[in-house]
Amino acid sequence: MFDLCQRKLSIKPKKSGRYNNLPMMKSIISIKNLSKTYDSGFQALKQINLDIADGEIIALLGPNGAGKTTLISTICGIVSPTSGTVTVNNFDIVSDYRKTRELIGLVPQELTLGAFDTVWNTIRFSRGLFGKQSNKDYLEQLLRDLSLSDKKNNELRTLSGGMKRRVLIAKALSHEPKILFLDEPTAGVDVELRKDMWNIVRRLRDSGVTIILTTHYIEEAEEIADRVGVINNGKLLLVEDKQTLVQRLGKKYLIIELKKPIETVPLSLDSFCLDLSDDGHQLTYSYDATDDSNGITMLLQSMQDAGLELKDLHTTQSTLEDIFVDLVKEQ
Repeated sequence: MFDLCQRKLSIKPKKSGRYNNLPMMKSIISIKNLSKTYDSGFQALKQINLDIADGEIIALLGPNGAGKTTLISTICGIVSPTSGTVTVNNFDIVSDYRKTRELIGLVPQELTLGAFDTVWNTIRFSRGLFGKQSNKDYLEQLLRDLSLSDKKNNELRTLSGGMKRRVLIAKALSHEPKILFLDEPTAGVDVELRKDMWNIVRRLRDSGVTIILTTHYIEEAEEIADRVGVINNGKLLLVEDKQTLVQRLGKKYLIIELKKPIETVPLSLDSFCLDLSDDGHQLTYSYDATDDSNGITMLLQSMQDAGLELKDLHTTQSTLEDIFVDLVKEQ
C-alpha cells in the first residue's frame, strides 16, 4: 500500500498564454528569461518567462519581497533589467521605451498624490504628460465610471484613502492605455470598497484593457482573475488558469461522519493519515484530486473491517489559498 502521508503535489507548469477553456489569445506582453540583480548582489528576479494575453486579468500572488513589484516596475521601465527581454505589443521596453510606456497605466501601492491639487487637474495634467490632446468628455466619463464625478473639484487632501486610490486609477487611465498595472490595489481598504474595486476592474477588462494586478489577498485573485501566477524568492513558480489550477493541484477531502464517536483512530487505519475531530464523530481523509488511485475504496473497506459504522460521506476541495501555501512551502 502506498503511503498517502508522503504524497506531494506534482508541479508541472504549462506554457503561459494557454487556457483550457478559452481559445488561444494574442500576447500583449511577452517576458523572456528576465532577471534583475541589484548592485548589492540581491537577485530580485530569476529567469522569468511569461506571456500575458490581450484582454485578460492576471493576478500575481506572493509574499512580501517575492519580486512582484520589481517585475511590474521592470515591465513599466522604472527598473532596468539585468538580462532578458520584455516586449509590450511587440515593442521592446528598452529600445522603444516611449512607445511601451504610452501603452501602460500604473497604479502604485503608495498614495502618491499632491495634497492641494484637485481631482480634475490631477488627471488632466497626467494626460498631458503623455502628449495626449485634451479630451474633456473622456475624462469626465472616466470620473463617472470611478464614482468620482462629485469629487471633481475637491482638493486631494480632503479625500478618503479609498477615494485617493480611485484617483490613482483615474490618473493611470487618463492617457487611455491598453494595459493597466495595479500594485496591491486594495491594500488598506475595507471589504466593501475592495468589492467596489473588483467591479471597476471587471468593467475595465470588459472595455478592452488588459489588467495585471499584484495582491496579498487570495480571495481577490479567486474573485476577478482569469489566470493566477505565484512568485516567491524572485522565481515564477507557476502560471495557470484559475479553475485548472485548483483542479490540477488541489487536494480533495473526504469527510466521514461516524454513527458512534471514537476516541482514537484504529491502528489499522494509520497509513491513511486520517484526522479525527475533537468530538470523535468525524474523520477527514485528504487525497490528490488528479490521482485515480486515491485509496478511497481501500479506506472504506478498512473502516468496515475495523468495525466503524458510517453515518454520512461528503467531499470538499482545497481553495486557491491552500494551493498557494503549499507551493510556497514546497519551494
